[in-house]
Formats: sequence, C-alpha cells, structure tokens
Amino acid sequence: MASPETGVLAARARALAVLRVRGAALAVALLPAAAAVVLFAGRASGHLGAGGGWDLARWIVSGAAVLSLLLAALVATVVARARPALSPSVPISEKSAPDLYRLVRDLAERLEVPAPSAIALTPDCDSWLEDRTHRAHGPPDRGEHPPAEARRAPKAPVLVIGSPFLWWMRVAELRALLAPVVAGTGPSAHPDIAAARRFIRGLDAAAAVSARARGPLRGPALRFVGQVARLLLRACREHATIMERAVAAAASERAQTVDYGLRIVAQEQVGLAYAGWDRLLTRVALPAWRMGRWPSRLDAGVVSALTELSRRDRLADGFASRLGERPACDLLEEPGAIDRAASLLAARLFHGGPAEPGPDWSPVGWHQYPEEVVDRKWRLEAARLHRVLDDLPTALPTASPTAPEAAPAAPTLSYASTPARGSAGRRPGDAPPANPADRRTGEPAAPPAGPTLARVIDRLAHDEQAGDLVAARLGAEVEREEREEAARQAALGSRAQDAAVGVAWGDGMVEGGLPLFPLQPPRTGRELLADHVTAMVCCAAVDTAGAAPGLDWLDGPALLVDGARRADLGRPVLSLVDDGDAEPLRGWLTTVGVRPEKPVRLV
Repeated sequence: MASPETGVLAARARALAVLRVRGAALAVALLPAAAAVVLFAGRASGHLGAGGGWDLARWIVSGAAVLSLLLAALVATVVARARPALSPSVPISEKSAPDLYRLVRDLAERLEVPAPSAIALTPDCDSWLEDRTHRAHGPPDRGEHPPAEARRAPKAPVLVIGSPFLWWMRVAELRALLAPVVAGTGPSAHPDIAAARRFIRGLDAAAAVSARARGPLRGPALRFVGQVARLLLRACREHATIMERAVAAAASERAQTVDYGLRIVAQEQVGLAYAGWDRLLTRVALPAWRMGRWPSRLDAGVVSALTELSRRDRLADGFASRLGERPACDLLEEPGAIDRAASLLAARLFHGGPAEPGPDWSPVGWHQYPEEVVDRKWRLEAARLHRVLDDLPTALPTASPTAPEAAPAAPTLSYASTPARGSAGRRPGDAPPANPADRRTGEPAAPPAGPTLARVIDRLAHDEQAGDLVAARLGAEVEREEREEAARQAALGSRAQDAAVGVAWGDGMVEGGLPLFPLQPPRTGRELLADHVTAMVCCAAVDTAGAAPGLDWLDGPALLVDGARRADLGRPVLSLVDDGDAEPLRGWLTTVGVRPEKPVRLV
C-alpha cells in the first residue's frame, strides 16, 4: 500500500510539470527581448555589423520585443488580478460554532496536518477544501498592514461542509466523513502544489473575465488574454488532473488511521442524504420557490424527508434509530439562524431568487406550508387552467350523447363566454343567478359558465382537440411567466452588482439572473396540463368534500382526505389527459365524495 508521502511526491512531480508550462510561456514572451539584446550587444562588441540589414533587423526585433513584453504584461496583470471563482457558501465564525471548530482542529491534530483556516456551509451534499487566499476574497483593505511574517506565512484553505450533513449525520459520523477532506490540508501546504494551483486558478479566472469582455478597446484585449489562458489551460490539463488525483489519494491514505469503521457507515449516510435532499428540493422546495416563497428550514426538513425515506425503503431499515444520538447540528450555537441562511442560499443557487427577503420573496415555515404554498399553488394553477379554457374557441355541444335524436340540441357552451373578474359585478367563483330560466324565451338557460371541475372534465373528454390546444397554451403561458420572472430577477441582480464594486459571480448567480444549478428541465405541455387538472381536482375536493392540503416530505404537495394522504389521483388524471377517458376520474370523485358540478374558489 502506498504511503501518504508517496502520493505527495507524485503530486509534487505533476505540480512541477505545471510550473514548467508557466516557465515555458514566460520564455516565449521573453524570447524577442533576448534576441534584441543579442543584436545590440553584438553591435557594441563589434561581432555583428552596423548599418544596412543589421540595423533593420535590430529595429524589427526590438519592436517585436516591445509588443511581446506589453502583451505578456497584459496577460500577467489579468491573471494576477482576476478573481477566481468562489463557491457560494455561508461563512461560519468560530464564535457561532466553537464545538465544530474544536472537532475540526482535533481531527487535524490527529492527522498531523494544518487545520483549515475557516469553515463554511454549502447547501449541497458534498464537502471540500477551497483556497481563498486571493486578495479579492479577503476583507476590504482599511490601511492595515500585517507583519511581514504573517504575509509570508501560507494560509490554510477553507473547509466547506454540506449543510444537510450537519442536520442528518451524527457527530461521530461527521468526524469520520471529514477526515479525508481535512487530511488534504497537508498537500495543500506544499509550496510547489500551492503555486501550481494558484497558476491554474488564475488562468481559469482570466478565461472567465475574457468571456464577459465588452467594449471596442477592452473587448479585443481581454479576448486575446482569454485565448492565451485557454491555451495554457489545455497544456496544463493532464498534469493538473493527475496532481489532484494524487493529492486525494494521499489524503485518503492519511485518513485511514482515523475512524475507519465509522467512515463506512458515514458513506452510507451520504448516499441516503443525496436521495432525500434531491427529493426535498425538487418536490417540496421548488413549488414554493416558483410562488415567491422560500422554506426557511430546509436542513431541518431534510431530517424529516430522510426519516420518511428510511421508513419507506427497506434497505434503509434501522437508519432512523440513529436519531437518538447527538446530531452534528448541535455543534452550532444557533442552528436555526444558520439553517435560514443556508435555505436562502439554496433558493438563490437552484432557483435564482433574490439575495435578500422582500415582499415578493418571503420565508415560509413548515407549519405554514400546506396553507401558504400547497393550497395557493392549486388555486393559481386552477385559475390559469380556466383562463386558458376561457380563451378557447367554441367547443362541441354539451348535449348528452345518449339523448334522443328528436330532442332539441342543447346550447353550446363556450369558455370564452365565462364572465371575467368584475364583469357585471360577478367573478368566476361567484354563485350563479337565482333564476335559471331565459327571460326572453322562457326556456331553461344553459348552465352557468363557472369554474367547475365538471366543465373541465367534459371539455377534455368530449373535445378531441381541446387537450392538445390547452396543453400548448398552458406551456406558452408558463413560459411567458417564467421569462418575465427571469427578467425581473436579472434586473435586481444587475442593480445589486452595480452597488457592489468588484463582485464576481461568487454570489451564486450567472449573467441574466439565472440559477447556477437549475433543478428541473422545462416541463412539457402534457405534463403541465396533468398538473393543472390535478390542481383543479384538489381544489374541488377541498371545497366540496372536506379534504385539506398537506405536505409529503418526499412528494411535496399532497391531498389529505379524512387525515390520510390520497396518492391514487395520478392515474385517473392521466387517463383523462392522455386518452380522453373520464370514467376513472369520475369514479375516483364519487369515492371521495367530490361534487364536480359545484364552483370552486380560485383566489
């Protein structure tokens, strides 16, 4: 078995290869200047002739040397000053987590490596070391000048920990999980490895700066820098990859002596945490984010989600019994405040929300989620479905197909005739007029055009073209709403960046106000139609059958009937949406006691 020192030596060899690429680039930049020095020295010593072609060569080489030095200075300046990418995270001071810092320092002492300089949390199921020694990552300069010894002393990297780990894992499991990560501070302190990493990070930052270059003068200059940076990155790619693998191998070997048995258990918890965290974000948090609300206790919610996953998954039997042990979040002085900050950062990373709460971006607690998110989500989607149906052209007659042929045709129902809000003093959710007869002819009038589930079912079941048309229009409307929201967030992000001088994309956003890590691809029109019909059914169940909105930790919004979740609604809805067959849904409504002919509240 290879020792940690062997891995460090292998990493150092690759680091030297990276530094040789840097030296070769510098030699190429200085080559014209060296040739000019030789030509002028030869003239002064008499070894090279004067006048004629020699003087012309000296001037040409001198011009090339000046241009080469200027371009080299430009590249070096951009590489040195460009801000490396900074992982968005929540900084944790030692005052707010003394026990956590004590655990990490004890771990570093047992591993005989330098302790991390600081600790930060990230809303993801991962942990790593991050070098934040660049001056742009430090506090603003207030004229204070540290001693020369402090400036020369290498600064250890920052330990970034996935916030779900602190709430789900126990203290002993977290220590075992962090052992190989903390062990990486040893190779990071090696001068050659540190220099190679700084060079690569500078090139990467310079390439990113060039990609955002604008202007007639600044643009071409930075694009040239970007081309040089990408050329050097390609030359360093293989050496840098092998260097990082060797560093990871050395850290893993060093960590073998610390809590090796617990590391196996901790890795099992990592896999479970990934599954539960993903379900919590995509099924629970995302619907709230789309409505302008962000759950403020995501990390606390992941415990409930993972406990539920443990209960449902036979492979996870016994994991819930761990909850009796001390959770790692007890190492924080104020876990609620840290959870709130991490939850807001998660919304910004995965959805693109604002950096601060506001009137249109407010937090929501788990006890408020069913009423504030689930019920509101159903009402909004049901209202959108009826808006789309109201704009459709006149549909097929609503007369019963079993009616006698001699019977007069029933009046055609058109969703375009549905009264708009405020029209004639009525809204779609208001009760119909008391007199059902037509005052002009005395014949029974058509049923009132209100937001009822029955009319949605009849239209999708009797009109073959309605499903495709509604799905397409729903997709267009949702896409328009998302574009408007993205434009609004982009405007807010631009104003925030203008207010903060020198800020790069380290706040978790890219240009255009989009999230760094979007959770889901765009939904198809049919998926949107199924979601909206489901929302309409749930609204009808709540308004006419005594059902209630609820929260399922793994599936998100849920319909509760008599206090129990009904998870059997998906198949009847798909039968209506995909095949136009309404009988399964009508049977489900009868079983639950829903009255589809009754108007529902949309707002």
